[in-house]
Amino acid sequence: MDSSDSEVIIQLRDVNNVFLGSSTTVPINLSKDQIEQLLKALLKTEANYDDDVDNNKYSFILENSEEIKTTLEDALNLSTKEFSGELVFKITYIPISIYSIRPVTRCSSSLQGHTESVLCLEFSPDGAYLASGSGDTTVRIWDLSTQTPIKTFTGHKNWVMSISWSPDGNTLSSGGMDNNVIIWDPKTGSNTVLNGHTKAVTTLAWQPLHNMNNTDNYPYLASGSMDFTVRIWSVKSYTCIRTLSGHTRGISQVLWSADHENRIFSSSRDTLIKVWEASTGALIKDLKGHAHWINTLTSNTSRLIKSGPYSPENFESGKTKFESMEAMISESKNIYQRFKQESGQERLLSGSDDNTMFIWLPNSDTNKPLHRLTGHQQLINHVSFSANGRYFASASFDKSIRIWCGITGKYLKTLRGHIGRVYRIAWSCRGNYLVSASSDSTLKLWDAETGKLKYDLPGHSDEIYTLDWSNCGKTVASGTIKINKVETSKCVGGKDRLVKLWCH
Repeated sequence: MDSSDSEVIIQLRDVNNVFLGSSTTVPINLSKDQIEQLLKALLKTEANYDDDVDNNKYSFILENSEEIKTTLEDALNLSTKEFSGELVFKITYIPISIYSIRPVTRCSSSLQGHTESVLCLEFSPDGAYLASGSGDTTVRIWDLSTQTPIKTFTGHKNWVMSISWSPDGNTLSSGGMDNNVIIWDPKTGSNTVLNGHTKAVTTLAWQPLHNMNNTDNYPYLASGSMDFTVRIWSVKSYTCIRTLSGHTRGISQVLWSADHENRIFSSSRDTLIKVWEASTGALIKDLKGHAHWINTLTSNTSRLIKSGPYSPENFESGKTKFESMEAMISESKNIYQRFKQESGQERLLSGSDDNTMFIWLPNSDTNKPLHRLTGHQQLINHVSFSANGRYFASASFDKSIRIWCGITGKYLKTLRGHIGRVYRIAWSCRGNYLVSASSDSTLKLWDAETGKLKYDLPGHSDEIYTLDWSNCGKTVASGTIKINKVETSKCVGGKDRLVKLWCH
């Protein structure tokens, strides 16, 4: 078939399945650049089009999940196949961030102070500070501008298992093996202990700023525990306002919904994901599919919720200071609306000991999974969406990382290089790089587009258990753990007991 003479009918649509203009007849060998030119011309006919549309870049995906990288013909793979001239090919367009992130290439600092394994760490939303929690029962705050410790918080009586910054960055929460949640003022170190859980607190999540509707005028905090419950706390009155009961095993993850006010998702070792109405404590539905306990749960909105008003574009423009909570809420709403237009409806992604993942539409009428994903040969320890939700990655004990399409669930590539279990992964805020942490004591930085190893980052002397990439994109933090006497789950300090910072 002479492709130069062949034509097909296409119709462009966004990720929300809203069609742009009418169907159009085009040459089958239309290039990606020409499709982008057509898209921009159509966008300019819209009443509320973006004035900066000429500077935007887009990717294009066909219904069969193939991305158009060169020409429409290559993606359709129709050069030797007959096709009907009446068939309309639907092409989904997805904006690409033009915010530039350089890869981390070196260890810029080894932060000493913890005397046992580093179990959790998280950057503040504004990228100014790092918080770390340890088996030594302390929480430490580090200043990233000087790469020095500024606060050591004592209050827990056992391992610190989880930490989480409020999306405005003014409050820090931690959960421990001592069954307690502690609320900290990161500036002064003053704290309040929240009692109620009867077993270890494993996960913490703050209510999104853009979707906040409560009398506190401050986000609520949700905590999940090995006591099978999720608790919702007011950090203004320091009280538990709701207990969500129904799981029959320990909670592995709790998340707030970005799309629905007062909706919470929880995953558990009982193999279930539960969707809750937080304002009443009512169970909305169970999401069933996994055959073994769920290790990890995330959403395509998780990073947006944690970042609050601190988007990559705001870092680039220098808009990182806000005069009031109202200003933060307003900016968070703007960021959320842009995300919705570009990335569509909220998706959940779960990974399990059964070696599978499921994609869910938790706010839809169905409780059936959208996709079941297989390929890993051992348990899946961590899953994570890129910031724009276009991709997600999975980390497994089979020593590999897999990258998937966040829209269709299609498998894209496998990243191999680790010689030990892969514990954690973290995306750059643009989504062009991915960093992985392994039991082989190395970090590896990957080019997410090509799947190629960009940099090998040795330096730790123990298994790297925890990892985070700052919202501003400049710094990665990693921490190590050493597990001995597995039968008693005893945690002893790793050889280095360090938090390491990595930058370009």
